[in-house]
Amino acid sequence: MSDRHFDQLATRFAEKIYGGAKGAIRLAVLQADLLETLPDRPLRVLDIGAGLGHMSLWLAERGHQVTLAEPAEPMLEGARQRFAEAGQSATFIQAPWQDLLGQLPEPYDLVLCHAVLEWLAEPHAILPVLHQLTVPGGWLSLAFYNRDALVYRNLLKGHFRKLRKNDMAGEKQSLTPQQPLDPRELAAQLEDLWQVEIQSGVRVFHDYMPVEFQGRVELAQLLEMELAHRRHPAFAGLGRYLHWVCRPV
Repeated sequence: MSDRHFDQLATRFAEKIYGGAKGAIRLAVLQADLLETLPDRPLRVLDIGAGLGHMSLWLAERGHQVTLAEPAEPMLEGARQRFAEAGQSATFIQAPWQDLLGQLPEPYDLVLCHAVLEWLAEPHAILPVLHQLTVPGGWLSLAFYNRDALVYRNLLKGHFRKLRKNDMAGEKQSLTPQQPLDPRELAAQLEDLWQVEIQSGVRVFHDYMPVEFQGRVELAQLLEMELAHRRHPAFAGLGRYLHWVCRPV
């Protein structure tokens, strides 16, 4: 298995990941957590696997100095266009995470690694690199595809054969991640490098709603309820993604 990039799927990625309520909820939770966490001063930010730059642009508009690193050229070009249209500047690097230590001169105050781990052949291998790219006392914003949520969704659908086979990977050309992460395993791998300070669930109920109900609820109400329940002890762990804000050990 190799790392998955999105050279040929930029448009489909944009529509699937960021279009509609799912993308709006994801951005709202990540942004709310960072607003709660970060100091009120400009930070040097590195966005690894930046995609089309949604989170980076939001941070740039708040006065932060942003570097976007993305291996897929069409995705990076989409991010450049997004920044240009918004009148914002940033540094753009076309590179996989394995090349970043050799290209970046100094570590960053905040490193974003959102929806990256689940596309890697060896997700644990990036963790020491993330640590080296973050200044002492800095922050890591880590969002990942939650294996627990995938198991629960398959239980609700009665896909017991799939669960018995432990077949959780998405199809090769699909946008279902190839490597959903077990949060307990990831926490153990982080232990010597990071202290997890904030844990939120992303889409803790939306993806479990009957499809016919999803379209009837106003987006503002969905966002309100997702934000209100993102850290509820019974629901947070069911988030389709989990968002952890970490500090270096």
